Amino acid sequence: MEQVTEKVTETLKKVSIGGDKPQKEKRQKKEKAAPAAGGDAGPLEMNPPPAFIQERLDLFDRLYKEQQEELAKRPHDDILITMPDGTTKVGKAYETTPAEIAKGISNSLFKRTVVARIDGETLWDLERPLEKSCKLELLDFNDDQGRFVFWHSSAHVLGEACERRFGCSLCIGPPVDNGFYYEMALPGGAAVQSSDWAPLENIVTKIVKEKQPFQRLEMSKEDLLKMFAYNPYKQHIIKDKIPDGTRTTVYRNGPLIDLCRGPHVPDTSRIEAFAIMKNSSSYFLGDANNDSLQRIYGVSFPDKKQMAAHKKFLEEAAKRDHRLIGKQQELFYFEECSPGSAMWLPHGMRINNAIMEYIKEEYWKRGYDEVMTPNMFNTSLWEQSGHLAHYKDDMFILDVDKEQFGLKPMNCPAHAMMFRHRDRSHKELPLRLADFGVLHRNEASGALSGLTRVRRFQQDDAHIFCREDQIKAEVADLFDFMKSFYGMLGLTFKLKLSTRPEKYMGEIETWDRAEARLKEALNEFTASTGGTWELNEGDGAFYGPKIDIAVLDCLNRPWQCATIQLDFQQPINFSLEYMTAETQAKQDEGKPAHKAPEPEAPKEEEAPKEGGEKKKKALLVKKPLAPGCARPVMIHRAMAGSIERFTAILAEHFAGKWPFWMSPRQVMVIPVGMGFLDYAKEVALTLKKEKIHVDVDSSGNTLQKKIRSAQLAQYNFIFVVGDDEKTNRKVNIRYRDDTSTQARDVPYPLSEAVEKLRALKADRGMYNPFPAHNPKKEEEEKEEAAAEEVKV
Repeated sequence: MEQVTEKVTETLKKVSIGGDKPQKEKRQKKEKAAPAAGGDAGPLEMNPPPAFIQERLDLFDRLYKEQQEELAKRPHDDILITMPDGTTKVGKAYETTPAEIAKGISNSLFKRTVVARIDGETLWDLERPLEKSCKLELLDFNDDQGRFVFWHSSAHVLGEACERRFGCSLCIGPPVDNGFYYEMALPGGAAVQSSDWAPLENIVTKIVKEKQPFQRLEMSKEDLLKMFAYNPYKQHIIKDKIPDGTRTTVYRNGPLIDLCRGPHVPDTSRIEAFAIMKNSSSYFLGDANNDSLQRIYGVSFPDKKQMAAHKKFLEEAAKRDHRLIGKQQELFYFEECSPGSAMWLPHGMRINNAIMEYIKEEYWKRGYDEVMTPNMFNTSLWEQSGHLAHYKDDMFILDVDKEQFGLKPMNCPAHAMMFRHRDRSHKELPLRLADFGVLHRNEASGALSGLTRVRRFQQDDAHIFCREDQIKAEVADLFDFMKSFYGMLGLTFKLKLSTRPEKYMGEIETWDRAEARLKEALNEFTASTGGTWELNEGDGAFYGPKIDIAVLDCLNRPWQCATIQLDFQQPINFSLEYMTAETQAKQDEGKPAHKAPEPEAPKEEEAPKEGGEKKKKALLVKKPLAPGCARPVMIHRAMAGSIERFTAILAEHFAGKWPFWMSPRQVMVIPVGMGFLDYAKEVALTLKKEKIHVDVDSSGNTLQKKIRSAQLAQYNFIFVVGDDEKTNRKVNIRYRDDTSTQARDVPYPLSEAVEKLRALKADRGMYNPFPAHNPKKEEEEKEEAAAEEVKV
């Protein structure tokens, strides 16, 4: 069942979750034509309820009784339950539950606990009897997995409320990063209205008060098809995803029974705070050719205080929405004729370029070589790398000259080709190739969301080719890069090491060595910084272990940006090799040494068999290692990740108040009157020569209105110039982030101001180079200096 739900949920990630407003507006107008589902008018619930509910319950009751009778017959042997602190408890198989263990420790612990975890990996219902000796953990809402279980149970409660109100056919209701949703088809193609939210929440309140227990039942595929005969969407999922002759689970709470792997909270009373956040339309399985469905989003918490804090957080996040800031500050926008591809406006490109310039400076310091590779490759490249089999649906495939080509969604295959285009020596390693090339990924239209989810983007993508013994040093340098980059921006981060998955490629010994080197690098880095890292067992990529880095912004929201991945598979796929030190030494001495053979030309296409298709030739023929050569390790890495996404993160992190070095509006020069406009323009020209983004307000507005407009536009500095400033070649400076400078009347020499701004930009500082003047303190400092001169 777990694999089934994962497949369905993965597919449904492509379904509408907001998208870019311009491209969704037309569809929303069409949806409004659908009849209303009820709104405030009419009864709260359907009466009588749909007939399928009772039929479903009858089948469940019969099968559940049979299941319980069968479980009661199983041997209730003694089992040993080991707690996280090492203490052990004796229980009975098929009798003792995690709930009993929790209550035995304290009732408050039981009330806090959401779900159990068995042997460090399997989530388990609190009220489900344990079946064997095990290690037992009790997870609460603060645990990531505990929170997802809580929200999954809340989705079922929402599903029950929707069935009771609409008599709808439910599709799927998974937890997501910030809550949960449920998808459904309403009778007659009706649409959910915002006026339905309050009635649904009232039904949820009833459900919570009823303390409905969650009951787990294993069922055969045949019985599932009978139970969900009324629901074409469940029928499709059951037929398509559940193999014949297998069994899976459903969960019941109250009248709701749903196809689900679980686990769930003990009963509905745990959900003390519940709120519907929004509703939208979507397509079944994310395919625009399928039925249009209704999706309702919600969020829930174990208590009302957490709900209040969450709503306050959402209010602050809404103010920081990068799409709003992008519009207000004229940074970017989207055109309907190219969905998912940002139109970067001049001020947006200033930010984009500033990020790129910083990264390029770091590349120069850290020994990277920038390269450029084509945007489009024959699909034979992606077949060679293995991406086509797993990634084709997310690529843009084009037919050119009777062959298929793909716009590149990543750079790694091209960099592998670049490594192999000539013989390589161990002396060249590590070889660090950086590429800012444009990438394209065919994201579902409903998944597009501002700059955070796009189809066309650029990455600070780089691949390091090195020896195994160089892994630790390279990863240490990446940590230093990351620390400098994120630290400069005021971002913190969390580190996770993801190790060998169940399905992997390569030798276990190689994996063990690579994981050991990553652990060593992580330990040294965290020891030097006072940080920690988490072990994420079994979640590595199939080609190698990886370090996942989640960046935390000022609202403590995690964002996936940086990545460090070890890859042993691509060097094999592309037959990458380098001459070892021993081979190189022989060659330098003039002794015969192995010469890497010329790349073998792919075999010509075979003639088609009678009635068959012409077989496509391979790009390269994989070859075993040549004598005297070794395979490099390929490290995939990025610091910012997608520049588009990183810009969105920074926009929300800084709330549009960009640091000076990347700000699209750095200085506004304001003349107090039109008589001083010429001097204002002269000041602006002086600053422009320093490559500072400067504007002059030549409008006829009042001085106060000009200053207020510049403050709202988030200029870092406002230079006010009048008679005194013009006569003495000075500027009166106000700093955006220091309120003590807002009413200043002490001018700075223009030359000094330019010098300070030049330094501020060069060191990418986030400080005020023009501290407020303190006349008394300055006079005291002058007297002290004079006294020192007298002493001398």
